[in-house]
Parts: sequence; structure tokens; C-alpha cells
Amino acid sequence: MEKLDNHFIHKLIDGNFDAFKELYNLYYRQGLLFLTSIIKDKEEAENMVQDVFIKIWLRREQINPELNFNSYLFTCLRNMAFDHLKKVEKSHQMKQQFMQMMEDNNNTDSEAEDTRIILLKTAMDHLPEKRKMIVKLNIEEGKSYQEIAEIMRISKNTVKNQLVKAKQFLRRRADFGVSVN
Repeated sequence: MEKLDNHFIHKLIDGNFDAFKELYNLYYRQGLLFLTSIIKDKEEAENMVQDVFIKIWLRREQINPELNFNSYLFTCLRNMAFDHLKKVEKSHQMKQQFMQMMEDNNNTDSEAEDTRIILLKTAMDHLPEKRKMIVKLNIEEGKSYQEIAEIMRISKNTVKNQLVKAKQFLRRRADFGVSVN
């Protein structure tokens, strides 16, 4: 397999798209199984395998044909998986912080609580409609990213990105008491 890989690698470096397709076909399934075993999300794993192969195509001139392509590919996949898991953990932490902030809000005196609620509602009113809907589905209704993606007919990555942006916006508005003009 290594000689076969080396043949395709040389052609890939020269810009041969057919060689790229062959490498993709040879390694896609293995890469998908590998990533799915780490991140436990087949759809996300599919996206990640495709992203790695796109990067390989775009950076094909930088590939060293003397090195083991299999090791190179699976190192790229592993690193992407670890980066993904860090983002998921950070998102989970942000959700917990948001929920803690809401809980802490309940433990403050009523005047401060009323002010904070007003700030959050005002900030929520200034979110774009799609983002507002995503926040409500996730925070108020407890829907998962996948459920929200299906309801709104958008990708799970879009849901994640929109939630991060909304939470950052709401946190800034609520923590600093900035009024929206």
C-alpha cells in the first residue's frame, strides 16, 4: 500500500486531481471510522474528513513524499478531532456559565435581578431573528444542536456558531449593563 500511496502522492503534488480522488477513496472510510471513534458524531466526522482532504489538496505542494502519508493523514485527523473536542468542551462550559449566570440572577436582590433581566431581554430583542430562535430553542427548550439544526433546516455547525455569537453578545450586554441604542 505504501508504494501505491507514494505513486499517488507524487501525482498529487503535481496537481493530478485523479490521484487526489484515489487517495480520498482509499482513506475516506478509515478516516471516518477513526474520527467517529474519537468524537462520537458521524456527521461531524464526515465534515472533518472532508476538511482534512481539502487542506491536503490546497497544500499538496508542501507534502513530503518521502514521509508516510498514512501517518500524516491520521495525525491531521487526530489533531482536528482534539481541536473539535476542545471547542465542544468550551461551548459546554459557556452554556454552564450562562445557566449559572441565570441561576445567580435568581439569588440576587430583586432590583438587581429586574435590571439584569431587562438587560437580557433588551439584548435578546437586538439579536437577529434566527440567532434569537436558536438561543430560545437551546436555552429555554433544552434542544440539542442536532434538534435545532433539523427544526431550522441548517447545519449543526451553524447552530454552534450562532449560539457562541449570541452568548458572547448577551454576556457582554448583561455583564456590563450596556444598553443597546
